[in-house]
Amino acid sequence: MSPCPFCEIVAGRAPATFVHEWSDVIAIVPLNPVVDGHTLVIPKRHVPDFASDPEVSADAMLHAAQLMRWTDRPMNLITSRGREATQSVFHLHLHLVPRAEGDELALPWHNGRRRAIPSVTPGA
Repeated sequence: MSPCPFCEIVAGRAPATFVHEWSDVIAIVPLNPVVDGHTLVIPKRHVPDFASDPEVSADAMLHAAQLMRWTDRPMNLITSRGREATQSVFHLHLHLVPRAEGDELALPWHNGRRRAIPSVTPGA
């Protein structure tokens, strides 16, 4: 079994471009960002996914929110659990993906079908 790439970064044995570091979490630029500003938020403690340790997951989410609180830029926050759900590195990580009108970036669950979003009348 090969070493966890995120644990290698946390241990200083693999290079990464750091965006921010806290005592328990790091934020880095992914190797292949899908858009400018794409950032990974990764707990230093190895947990396989968001359901493995709710406290570690909550800390990662807290730091992701702290990192993004200074911008009003549209953003997706994405994490996955399991290969079928597009998880490729089995160490919890959150993707912060800035979005722009017409960026044509399909989310992992895009199935090609369009569905009308029902309108909601305020106060109804």
